[in-house]
Amino acid sequence: MKKITFLAILVLIGFGFAAKAQIQKGKVLMGGDIGSLSLGLNSPSTFAADITPKAAWFIKDNVALGAYARFGISTEKGTGSDIRYGIGALGRYYTGSDVEILKHGRFFGEANFGLGGQNLRGPGGSTNGLELGVGPGFAYFVTPSIGLETLLKYNGVVGFGSSAYQHSLTLNFGFQIYLPGQSTANKVKSDMK
Repeated sequence: MKKITFLAILVLIGFGFAAKAQIQKGKVLMGGDIGSLSLGLNSPSTFAADITPKAAWFIKDNVALGAYARFGISTEKGTGSDIRYGIGALGRYYTGSDVEILKHGRFFGEANFGLGGQNLRGPGGSTNGLELGVGPGFAYFVTPSIGLETLLKYNGVVGFGSSAYQHSLTLNFGFQIYLPGQSTANKVKSDMK
């Protein structure tokens, strides 16, 4: 019983930290999003998922710049697969203060651009070229260094192939870890001497 009480107190203390500490200059964001996850149980069985790993550095408070990679697949038994991919740069801007409803949450906007493509089976064709995306999101900090996120994002690919432009709107769910940056690591090293 004492262990459970002690653990509950530690969790409450963890929730007591403000979201501001995670998004300060010098911090590092690492994690990813999962979008369009589905598993069809009827015949023909289908599977679809998009996975987007991300890494970004906070160049100043509330502003992060970094990179992403994206891979998505949709399969249906007997008809083939749709493939989506991309790699490029991303930027995030977090709102300036904690959200009143959830004290440990922040709204943010995310934009990306890079190279990507969508190769679809059937009449949809393929498009490979410049990939652009933009959308709003919400990060809820379950601990001072872990955030659960949801992101509504518009994605488009402009380029070459049988279709010059393809676009989609996705709802993504993510898990991000906010790590101390190099300046914090250097301070810890100097304090240990």
